[in-house]
Amino acid sequence: MHLGAQAVPFWINQLVRATRQSRLGGHVAAAERLLRRILRQELASSTFPTAFVAPEVVTPELVSTEAVADPLWAAPTASKPRRAAFTRQVFEFDGERYDFNLYAPPWPPLSPGTSTAESLSRVPLVVMLHGCKQDAPDFARGTSMNELAAKTPCMVLYPEQLPKANQMRCWNWFDSAHQGRHAGEPAMLAALTRQVITRYPVDPTRVYIAGLSAGGAMAAIVAAHYPDLFAAVGVHSGLPPGAAHDVMSAFSAMRSGGRSRAPGDPAALKDVMPTIVFHGDADRTVHPDNGDQIVLAAIAALKASGVTLKRSVIPEELPAPTGELRHALRTVYSTEDKRHFVEYWSVEAGPHAWSGGSAAGSYTDPHGPDASAAMMTFFLQHHR
Repeated sequence: MHLGAQAVPFWINQLVRATRQSRLGGHVAAAERLLRRILRQELASSTFPTAFVAPEVVTPELVSTEAVADPLWAAPTASKPRRAAFTRQVFEFDGERYDFNLYAPPWPPLSPGTSTAESLSRVPLVVMLHGCKQDAPDFARGTSMNELAAKTPCMVLYPEQLPKANQMRCWNWFDSAHQGRHAGEPAMLAALTRQVITRYPVDPTRVYIAGLSAGGAMAAIVAAHYPDLFAAVGVHSGLPPGAAHDVMSAFSAMRSGGRSRAPGDPAALKDVMPTIVFHGDADRTVHPDNGDQIVLAAIAALKASGVTLKRSVIPEELPAPTGELRHALRTVYSTEDKRHFVEYWSVEAGPHAWSGGSAAGSYTDPHGPDASAAMMTFFLQHHR
């Protein structure tokens, strides 16, 4: 396995081409091999700023569903910490190549007598699905989830929709071909998540999925069909599973609200899925009634499983940049041990945008409340 010419400075390749035919070619070839080994070590230990998207260095032999060594991954040692990295990679599924970004937080040096496996075995993973007209790096910037993950710490996976699958880069939540467990986009997202769990130090009992708009709708579908994989779901400005079956019914559900329906695999719905929902009450793209329906379905599933819930309503007030107060109504359904199994944040005057997000990304509402922080807090209460 090698990094490929695209990961090596231009001048090295020019030097090799210019001198390979000379009688010094043997010495140059040896020097080239040494330089490439040094560069591999430097790339593996480099610090990548949170907003930086590393150049793609995944060569064809790395595009696989099998667990392989990551060229940009370097585990911590007793003397050297593992620095944060935000990498661009490729995943192959069903004949298609999907881009994705992955954030890995920093780790301190290993404690004396601690193995690498022991040190890196307890890290949660959050899967983040972007909305329409977005891509993975844009969604990472807008949600600021990487900054939050550095403090948690946890890893964050940002899958990216294929432009040819949807011209607006929407996840196809409204298409019945992408509403089941063993086919379409849910199957791809589950397979990619499993690869990351296998390849990196992820705790498989603490894997979560969240998304915005079309990404939120797809997150709800994936979570419903893969309760064996995900421990909780976050839906921001999204729709309930089964709210539509084609483009026309999708527009109807977005305009006036859809009804939650079993996505077609009742066996996959037997497990309770902790759910947190954010929705702005001024959303003109996806009707707020969709958030209500997601919450009602989650509560019904919990009650059917015998879970006793206590409802509490918590008004939230936050200062907005205009100097006025921003209001949100937070409704919490918790169990006797005070774990929150359902949360619904209805944001007053909230548009179709990620609440509390950064203006560095698209479709964000910097006025708050902070959806990323609320989701992370909610997620970490749960494990499979």
